[in-house]
Amino acid sequence: MGTQSIDAKALSEATGFEVTPPCKALCTSQIELAAKGLTQGNAVLCCTQEARTFEALADELELEPAPLLDLRDRAGWSADEGSKLPKMSALAAEAMLPAAPEKSLDVISEGLCLILGAPEVALEAADQLAPHLGVTVLLESSDDLPDTRAYDVVTGRLRKAQGALGQFRVTIDALRMIEPGGRGSFTLTEPRDGGVSECDVILDLRRDAPLFPAHEKREGYLRADPGRPQAVAAAVMAASHLVGTFEKPLYVRTEPLLCAHSRAGQVGCTSCLDLCPTGAISPDGDHVSVDPMICAGCGACSSACPSGAISYDAPPVDLTFRRVQTLAKTYLDAGGTAPRLLVHDAHGAEMIRLSARHGDGLPADVIPLEIRAIGAFGHAETVAALAAGFASVTLLPGPGADLPALGTQVALSNAISCGDKVTLLDTPDPDAMSAALYGEEAPTPVTTPVRPMGTRRQITRQAARALHPETESLALPEGAPYGAVLVDQDACTLCLSCVSLCPSGALGDNPDLPQLRFQEDACLQCGLCANVCPEDAIAYEPRLLLTDEAFDQKVLNEEEPFACVECGTLFGVKSTIDRITEKLQAHPMFDGDKLRMIQMCDDCRVNAQYHSENNPFAVGEPRRPRTTDDYLSKRRDH
Repeated sequence: MGTQSIDAKALSEATGFEVTPPCKALCTSQIELAAKGLTQGNAVLCCTQEARTFEALADELELEPAPLLDLRDRAGWSADEGSKLPKMSALAAEAMLPAAPEKSLDVISEGLCLILGAPEVALEAADQLAPHLGVTVLLESSDDLPDTRAYDVVTGRLRKAQGALGQFRVTIDALRMIEPGGRGSFTLTEPRDGGVSECDVILDLRRDAPLFPAHEKREGYLRADPGRPQAVAAAVMAASHLVGTFEKPLYVRTEPLLCAHSRAGQVGCTSCLDLCPTGAISPDGDHVSVDPMICAGCGACSSACPSGAISYDAPPVDLTFRRVQTLAKTYLDAGGTAPRLLVHDAHGAEMIRLSARHGDGLPADVIPLEIRAIGAFGHAETVAALAAGFASVTLLPGPGADLPALGTQVALSNAISCGDKVTLLDTPDPDAMSAALYGEEAPTPVTTPVRPMGTRRQITRQAARALHPETESLALPEGAPYGAVLVDQDACTLCLSCVSLCPSGALGDNPDLPQLRFQEDACLQCGLCANVCPEDAIAYEPRLLLTDEAFDQKVLNEEEPFACVECGTLFGVKSTIDRITEKLQAHPMFDGDKLRMIQMCDDCRVNAQYHSENNPFAVGEPRRPRTTDDYLSKRRDH
């Protein structure tokens, strides 16, 4: 409507795209221009306010909807008098990146609904839902049985519930069901413990604690305060619509072989288990498994996983890195300096729209990046953004975000960047958000931006080296997934238990010498080696080593090998053999040459045992096979 100024020619030159002059009424009198762009393809419509109009137009033309770029609210409407061209160029280039296809699975709900609660609330809800769903009401007492068979009523105590939409499974103790009869009131079956039933939807109208952790994120589980009629009505309405086939997004991707959860019954890394709010992650042998039906896609597990065994996949992690790098590069190439990145979710996008339409909007150097789950934007993504040229990164969490988990990632990011360049802006007020961003003084960005590639660990290391080209090592907070293994050489016996259980191969041995080796780049700081060490000889130092030494094999402990007393072959550890010999020399079972066998290599020990008295390998003369003559001679003797 002419309320923002866009230099179409300059924007076209900066992005390399064909940019048409701004429209005044694209969604009404100039709708034919939108139709033309959709028909030609590769069109990006810069108006999200009338998204429904453009989606309907694409449907009418039997075309895929064009990407929508909120250029007006995120860049055009702003109290900042600075040039908007670099920011608009960056947003346009990022919008043209190919979107990753979403992965999902079908969830079928047949409308079987279990209602929990007091009779006066649960039965009324059942009356409303019975025409739409297959309803069963669970009451604790048989005193208030309704005189109706429009829905099922059972009595009992709910022991536990598990599952999600379309596949709930409940266990009920003292279960009693109605026995249909004729004249008189209904009768109930004898109580039975451990009754198991399945349903698609659970409507919880009790005053007790929720059945599930983070219950608001459990699809198919609707909970309302029975004392608030409006909340109950809203829950009943929502339950009535949970019938049919639904698409459940697959939020994360797992690589079990990379998981450092446990080995040989010893527990190591529990980062994802400690963070998952819904309980979707559970131990599964040496690794963990994720229940896609319960996973709510908060992304915290992806940010905290030290090995990449769990990574966010909606969108994939590598696309997030490309988006960040595209924003930074295009902004700088268009003549901008010291951009600031604002990472937000859908709630933050609405705050930006409100600020732009009714307040000061965003500063010209603040580039917004909307992602589905802000928890998935961890230290690797943040440090990569700083290395790509952003002067600072601000995380704007929405309702339901895991603030402690975000705080941990912010602290780790600031430790790696050596400053306060990463902040958590926790406010629901659009004006307060805008004021904080306008009041921030942009730090000095990196002199030579880089765009690293690889895994999240590799990108973190490359980005840190770009931020600190003259630094050898960075101290990190406790619990960081990078660091060194420290070995008490006086306590270590070189049993190498840690080597056999190290999930990443950071700890290794030397087949020719008694040595414990360590490669710092591969260490996950998972805790397995310290947990399994019988001598408590292992500790950790959280740090990020930036030199090439991190990729070298370093000897943590070594000892002199023992030479076989027979052939001279080196084997074992001399101090260990000497200590065992000293302890067993007075033992009656190791008198004579038997004690000397301890000082032999495997081959010589077997040879000595074979030629010794009471040879355990001796079996005597082989037994002669019986023949027909043997049987005949035995018969003659009798």
